[in-house]
Amino acid sequence: MHRFEYLPLTKNRWKDFEKLFGERGACGGCWCMYWREKNSEFKKKKGKGNKRAMKALVNKNKTVGILAYLNNKAVGWCSVSPREDFIRLENSKVLSPVDDKPVWSVSCFFIDKEYRQQGLSTELLKGAIDFAKKKGAKILEGYPVVPYSEKIPAAFAWTGFSSAFEKAGFHEVARRSKNRPIMRYVISK
Repeated sequence: MHRFEYLPLTKNRWKDFEKLFGERGACGGCWCMYWREKNSEFKKKKGKGNKRAMKALVNKNKTVGILAYLNNKAVGWCSVSPREDFIRLENSKVLSPVDDKPVWSVSCFFIDKEYRQQGLSTELLKGAIDFAKKKGAKILEGYPVVPYSEKIPAAFAWTGFSSAFEKAGFHEVARRSKNRPIMRYVISK
């Protein structure tokens, strides 16, 4: 495994984020706004509108996630911030809160094609744990998929795989759907 550096997305790293996500905004114009907006808003803004919405959050110094750097190049992304920042999580039956404890959420990943299937998701999760800890989080939560087949298309892996979460020390705390567990890492009690 390479030696990556994990840094929060800030105004001065926006160009790196933009380059990593490319013209299409990672997954079809998402720009990591899927969990942050209502479905109707997300669809209206898909593409350039979502890019502007994410940039506005970054310009307001909102905590949105971390970038993985290798040799000064951003090669991976992990969305990590307080759960209440993600509107869709709050409205989801499958991913509704497990309890009333305040948690931070890891909602998605994006990894440069050259670095996929090399364990970077697990390493990004470890970086997210450190980042959340520095921000005062006590519990980090994720919503990975349990693959239904040996080979799952990258477009369906954006929330991560449960195996990567397990390798990073997360444990399943709830499952309301066959292939969508809620997993937690307790930073401190």
